[in-house]
Amino acid sequence: MIRRPRRAGPAIVLAVLLLAICVAVAVSLIQRLVGAHQFLSYDSVATDLHGMTWHDLPVLAVGIGAIVFGFGLLALALWPGRPAVLPLGTDDGMSAGVTRGGLRAALRSTAASVDGVSSARIRLRRKGVKVSAHTDRVGAEGLPEQICETLTRRVQEIGPEPVRRVRAKLHGPKTGEA
Repeated sequence: MIRRPRRAGPAIVLAVLLLAICVAVAVSLIQRLVGAHQFLSYDSVATDLHGMTWHDLPVLAVGIGAIVFGFGLLALALWPGRPAVLPLGTDDGMSAGVTRGGLRAALRSTAASVDGVSSARIRLRRKGVKVSAHTDRVGAEGLPEQICETLTRRVQEIGPEPVRRVRAKLHGPKTGEA
């Protein structure tokens, strides 16, 4: 049960591009109807377009550009995004999931509960967790390993599926020298 997000990016790009073209055409037509100075002259554009053939370089360049742009948008739309819901273990036949934010919050509170950790930042990767923890202790030997063990145990309690490895990085206290 991996629920993936909608791919709104390609749709937004295409919508903005079409909106810009429609606004330019509408502004040009309104300026022509009112008799004001045209920002893009309809007559010059029509004359240039009527003078072109399918074998001209600008027509070929615009066609190739449209094809490349279309395939790029199609590839972006089909490329799977990061899962919105990560699957949990299905030992008893039930399917359940946890959101990325929920998993991050649970792991952050677990990392902050380790003795000596003042704050923690969690980054979820494909099959791993990166923890960047801060401590106020001067001698913090073994603390990264303790954070990894605690988070690995917590991940196994939540479910074995969403994360496979945990890595911790510890930042010590800032010393203010006078």
